Formats: sequence, C-alpha cells, structure tokens
Amino acid sequence: MKGGAFFRGVRRYLVAGIVIWLPLIVTVVVVRFLLQLMDRTLVLIPPGYRPEELLGFTIPGFGLLLTLVVLFVTGLLGANLFGRRIVALWEYLLSRIPLIRSIYSGAKQVAETVLSDGDTSFKRVFLVEYPRKGVWSLCFQTSTELAEIQHKTEREVICVFVPTTPNPTSGFILMVPRRDLVALDMSVDEGLRMIISLGVIVPRWTPDEAPGQLAPTPAEP
Repeated sequence: MKGGAFFRGVRRYLVAGIVIWLPLIVTVVVVRFLLQLMDRTLVLIPPGYRPEELLGFTIPGFGLLLTLVVLFVTGLLGANLFGRRIVALWEYLLSRIPLIRSIYSGAKQVAETVLSDGDTSFKRVFLVEYPRKGVWSLCFQTSTELAEIQHKTEREVICVFVPTTPNPTSGFILMVPRRDLVALDMSVDEGLRMIISLGVIVPRWTPDEAPGQLAPTPAEP
C-alpha cells in the first residue's frame, strides 16, 4: 500500500510537471517556427544590405518586423484605385490558369471570411444538434448569404462549420435553419480552445452574466 501511494504521488508530480512545461515548450517551438518563417522575407533585401552583412550579426525577429511592413505597404497600395486595378489584373491572370485559379480563389474566400469584420465573419459560436437529435456540437458561423439555398429550402438558413477535435482545421459545413441554432456567449477563441483541448477547457460562465443574443426562431412558412 505504501509503495502504491508513493508511485501515485510520483506520477501526480510528474503529470503536474508535464502540464507546466509542455505548453511552454510548444509555445516556444511554434513562436520560433513563425519567426524563422518570417525571417525568410529577408530575401527581399539585397544581400549587401541585410542586417548580418551591415552589423555582422543576425537580429532575431527582424523578419517579423519586415513582414509586418510588407503586409502594411501591400494593403496600403491595394486599397487605392491604382492598387485595386493591379490586383484585379493579377487575379484575372491567375483565373486563366486551371489548377491555380481553384487554389487561389478558395484561399482568398477563406481569408476574406475569417478576417472580415462583417456579420458573416467567422466570429459567432453556436450549438447545433449534430450528428443526431439530442446530441449537441459546437459550430461556427461562416455565411448567411445563401440566396439559392434559402430559396430552394424555403428556410432562413445559416452556413456553419462543425470542426473536428483536436484538429479544428478539418470538419463539415452544414446548412442549418436559423431556428435550430443556439447562440453561445463564448468567443471563437474560447470555442477553439475547448475543441482543441477535447472539451477539457470549458469557458467560465455563470447565469448572472448577461446572456448572449439567442438565435431568433421565426415561424415556419
């Protein structure tokens, strides 16, 4: 019995140590990978003008700063009339290439949906009865502009994404009547953390908090 208690104590402390160190290690590895990836933007600078050539040593994170500058300047140029014409011409040329146009258009639509500030952006968390009645799954709104689908189903439907766990980058899209969705107060980040953690990390919520806006339930046509 004493030996079993000893090993249980050892296991408990080992698990506690892993819980402390594992997130730190994963964070360091991910941040390091992103910094190294962004440092590749240094190839845009002529070799003779790169920091390691001018200063004799590498500046960590300089690629991140350069990436932000490139993104900002690109967005600034793309927002004016001349820049929009250049982008339109570029997209027209890409649309003429069979395989490339599918990849580019899909990536652009996903980026516009996820990064948009509008009501159809990837920012609302719902509950939907999936895969069967009585079983609820987290889902995220992706679009409400479904003219053909709404017309043919005669329902006010919303396109939602039901992610898999622990990898939320894969999943299913469902066209669900608005009345069958239940809006949650949690943010998208909180919903993603819950999915990635296999449901272990649940956002704190109490009934005293202001309730979120529930999805309206219009009468059946």
